[in-house]
Amino acid sequence: MKLFSRTDQSFLGRWWWTVDRPMLGAALVLIVFGVVLVTTASPPVAEHLGLGNYHFLKRHLVMLVPALGLIIGVSMLGRREIWRLSSLLFGGCIIALVVVLMIGMEIKGAQRWIHLLGFSLQPSEFMKPAFAIVAAWLMSLQKTKENFPGNAITAGLYVLVVTLLLLQPDLGMTFVVTCIWAAQIFLAGFPFRLLIGFVLVGIVALLVSYFAFDHVQSRVDRFLDPSSGDSYQVERSLEAFESGGLFGTGPGQGTIKQHLPDAHADFIFAVAGEELGMFFVLILIAVFVFILLRGFNRLTDSDDMFVVLAVGGLLSMLGLQALVHMGSSLHLLPAKGMTLPFISYGGSSILSMGLSMGVILALTRRQVRSGIARGGLSVRHSRNTQETPKKAA
Repeated sequence: MKLFSRTDQSFLGRWWWTVDRPMLGAALVLIVFGVVLVTTASPPVAEHLGLGNYHFLKRHLVMLVPALGLIIGVSMLGRREIWRLSSLLFGGCIIALVVVLMIGMEIKGAQRWIHLLGFSLQPSEFMKPAFAIVAAWLMSLQKTKENFPGNAITAGLYVLVVTLLLLQPDLGMTFVVTCIWAAQIFLAGFPFRLLIGFVLVGIVALLVSYFAFDHVQSRVDRFLDPSSGDSYQVERSLEAFESGGLFGTGPGQGTIKQHLPDAHADFIFAVAGEELGMFFVLILIAVFVFILLRGFNRLTDSDDMFVVLAVGGLLSMLGLQALVHMGSSLHLLPAKGMTLPFISYGGSSILSMGLSMGVILALTRRQVRSGIARGGLSVRHSRNTQETPKKAA
C-alpha cells in the first residue's frame, strides 16, 4: 500500500511525489549505519575518558532528531526560502566565528568550539553549507541581472570566511570551503585560464600553510615518512582493516578500536573495516557514490543556475569530506580530523549534514505537473492540440 496516491494534492502528497526518494533513502541508510558504528565504537572511548559506556551514543541519538527534522523540513522549502534561511545562517556563522576567537574552547591547540547548553558547537561546520548556498545565489544573480557584481561579492565573502577559519586555525575547513567555491566556479563556466590560476594559487597556499603551521607540517611529514613522528592512530587504523579482512570480526567484536582515541569520530571508518569487513566498506562507499551520482544526474535536468551551483557545491562538500576521512584512515592522505558524513559522532557535523541534504533534496525536487502521472502535462497539451483541428472542421 502506497503512502500517498498520485492524485493526492495535499502539501505532503506533492512533496512525496516530487522529492528524490532514492536519494533520501540512501541518506537514511547512512544514518542507520552511523548509529550502529557509533554504538560499537564509542564505549571504549567513553570508558577511557571516565564517562558512561553509552555517553556518546546517547548524545548522537539526541542530535539525530533535529538532523532528521532538518532533512525532511528543509526538503519541503522553495528556493527563495532556502536562500533566506541560508543568508541568516551565514550571517550568524560570521558572528559566531568572531565570538569563537574571543571566548571559544581550545582543544588540541585549536579554538573552534563554543560551549552551549551542554554541547560543543562548531560554527565552521555550518559555515560550509551556508557559504555554498549564498555564493551560488550571488553568482547566479550576476548571470541574470545586468551590472550585478555577484562574483566580486562572493570573492570578498570567501576571503572573509577563509581569514576567520585560518585564525582558529582550521586548515581542513578552509580547504573544504575552497573546494566548494572552486567546484562552483567550474560549474558556472568561468574561463579555463581562471581555473588554472585558481589551482596555482591553491598550490601556493598549501605550500605556505606547510611552512606557516607546525601541525600541518607535522602531518605531512608523518604521511611521507611515518617514522618522522607519532603515527599511532594511522597505524592502528591500518591494523584494523587488516584484522577485519573480507567480512570483518562482527559488530562489537573488534579489539583495535580500544586503542583508537578517536574511534567514534575521525577514525570510525577503521572500526567499520575491522568489524564489518571490506565487503561492507565497499557497500558504504557505494552508497556515498550513489548519492553523488544521483545528485549530479538530477542537475542535468535543471536550467536554474542557482540550483546547479548550490547543489553542485554541497555535493562536492559531501564527497570531499568522505574522501578525506576514508583516505586518512587508509593512509592515502595526510591525517586530518574530519568526520565521515552521517556516520561519525559529532553534533555540529550531523546537523550540518542534515541541513545540506535537506537543501539538496529541496532543490532537486521535480517540478509539479498538472497531469496525474509523470509527463501528464505534455500528454494533456498533446490532446488539446489534436482536438482543435476537429472543432475547426
